[in-house]
Amino acid sequence: MTQITGKVALITACLSILSACSDPPGGAPQAGQILSEASQEGANYGVYPVTRETLPLLASWPRHDRARQYGWIKRQSGPSSQVIAPGDVIDLAIWDNGDSSLLMERGQKTVEMKGIRVTPAGEVFLPYVDQVYISNMTPDRARAVVQEKFSAISPTAQVQLLHTPGRESSVDLISGVATPGTFPLPDRDVTVLGLIAMGGGISKDLINPQVRLSRNGKLYGISANKLLDEPSLDTTLAGGDKVYLESDERYFLSLGAANKESQIFFPSDQVTVLDAASLVGGLSATRANAKGVLILREYPSSSVRADETGPKTNRVVFVFDLKSADGLFSAGEFPIQHKDLVLVTESSVVGTATIISLIYEAFGIVIRAEDLT
Repeated sequence: MTQITGKVALITACLSILSACSDPPGGAPQAGQILSEASQEGANYGVYPVTRETLPLLASWPRHDRARQYGWIKRQSGPSSQVIAPGDVIDLAIWDNGDSSLLMERGQKTVEMKGIRVTPAGEVFLPYVDQVYISNMTPDRARAVVQEKFSAISPTAQVQLLHTPGRESSVDLISGVATPGTFPLPDRDVTVLGLIAMGGGISKDLINPQVRLSRNGKLYGISANKLLDEPSLDTTLAGGDKVYLESDERYFLSLGAANKESQIFFPSDQVTVLDAASLVGGLSATRANAKGVLILREYPSSSVRADETGPKTNRVVFVFDLKSADGLFSAGEFPIQHKDLVLVTESSVVGTATIISLIYEAFGIVIRAEDLT
């Protein structure tokens, strides 16, 4: 029995040496396999360890994000009442206690004029008065103007005006809320967040909701969280605006010895390497090399620099040591960017253990590779 045990131990030792020179089966590459070519002449990628010393320099590099960039409009307070615009509809009720009136038959005290649409020129046609300009006026101001016009032909006439907003005094809330639809503006101080509230709030299905505003043929965008955090960015709406919400389109890829290999969408405006490690469910306890967590990123040619103000090549590999305090702190400050690849490399011990377990099985000894790591 001792002789057999000694033979097995000898085989194990020999195979341990062989495994270091071979490519054993495994679910993830080892750090050395990925980084070995970087030291060779003509390498088409650069390797940058991320530490306290290198972090400021790497953070100063041109921001690389393939996600679409949008501008945004800051809040500008508008009037707290409605403003009449072309396409709106007004209803008039004219009261006259005079003995005779051009507007009414004998004995009649009131006449109603309904469904008068404001023309593209901002005017309405009124009998005996002709065209009256009322666009850009509040309903109260428009009533006073109409009252003045009718007083010229009937001094005792009194005017009542009802304003119904039309297309140019409404906004569309298209999607991303509980109840999308077209909403008349109750006044000219309605903001984007106010409109979202009218629509029942942001849909719970959206990941890091993004707000999009279409105005005069231009598209603006901002994250809902940023809009909530900074009231000065809560844009005042204008008639004809279109608003919709969608999930953040940015994502990163997780591969290797992580507990989750997947395409993961950004749950917040900024995701650090430490956040990413949490989002992938952590590193595999039996397979991962915590000293070899790699971020693979491809920069556009415009970001490549000959000096240290940018990467020297388009393709870059950032290396993190998550077994050291410095590495963990640095990972918590280094931002993931759109379409980055987070690769958790596999420990070299796993390859050795895999070969040993295969040989043990050949001798009829059942053992799991993870029991040897």
